[in-house]
Amino acid sequence: MLSNVLKQLNIIDDNNLLLGMETTDDAAVYKINDDMAIVYTLDFFTPIVNDPYTFGKISAANSLSDVYAMGCEPLLCLNIVGFPNCMDESILTEILRGSADKVAEAGCILAGGHTIQDDEPKFGLSVIGLVHPREYWRNNTIEEGDVIFLTKPIGVGVLNTALKGGLLQEKEIKEAIQMMEMLNKVGYDAAKGLDIHACTDITGFGLAGHAYEMTNGTNYSMEIYHQAIPFYKECEEFLNMGLIPEGTYANYDYVGDSIRYDNDLKPWMKDLLFDPQTSGGLLFSLPESDAIILEKRLKKQNIPSGIIGKVIGKEDQDLIIKE
Repeated sequence: MLSNVLKQLNIIDDNNLLLGMETTDDAAVYKINDDMAIVYTLDFFTPIVNDPYTFGKISAANSLSDVYAMGCEPLLCLNIVGFPNCMDESILTEILRGSADKVAEAGCILAGGHTIQDDEPKFGLSVIGLVHPREYWRNNTIEEGDVIFLTKPIGVGVLNTALKGGLLQEKEIKEAIQMMEMLNKVGYDAAKGLDIHACTDITGFGLAGHAYEMTNGTNYSMEIYHQAIPFYKECEEFLNMGLIPEGTYANYDYVGDSIRYDNDLKPWMKDLLFDPQTSGGLLFSLPESDAIILEKRLKKQNIPSGIIGKVIGKEDQDLIIKE
């Protein structure tokens, strides 16, 4: 729906806008001069955990992620806040404190923001980074023969649904919370010096949706090896119980008929591929030799990650799910 609305807008054309609304990339890129471009993004959402400090950290990590996915580090950010008048101000203080701590960890400057009254708490960041105009990463510049590498497990959408349903305690999803809080600076730093052909971060469209965006409009398809995908073990039980996040169905519609299953995939695993993520990992397309180096670097930090697929020549569908 949003894409149809955007087509009706009167938008100024500027040759210095290297990436804008015409793509599905993770941020806009605007050229300042021959040596510098701005990477600009924003993101915000409603609480996914009960603890406000933790929510602030997760939301900040999620907002900062888009800049890392573009191949640069965040420089400057602003708070985006919606907060009910009926809630205690201490809750907002804790949200902002969690965010500020995460922003400081990123080495980014927090320069203010804007707050409005809202019926439900909402929080996120607007973020700016700097990059060379010819050195930023895009999400659809994959190359045949590349392998696909994921830097965090998937399944947080399922776990958060179970948490909201009272079937899970926050202490039981400690690992998932730690991964959501973890800056994608970790994956970005581990990829330094490697031949990264394309990158995106896994968020609301789920693994399948973001992998589809990497292939859509290219001359390539992508094989995804479902048995190689890192995920939270509790997801199988909850998905078999029918605890499927609402966004999963929208992600099925988004990918549509652009996916093929080359084996009998269990229904819960299909749902997991489309599970909407919050502050998910980076998805890299790179040569296998570099992916092996990347895996070794992340393994030293005990991060569940690894090669989950491969770029192949164009087939009848963009995504092929295999064992």
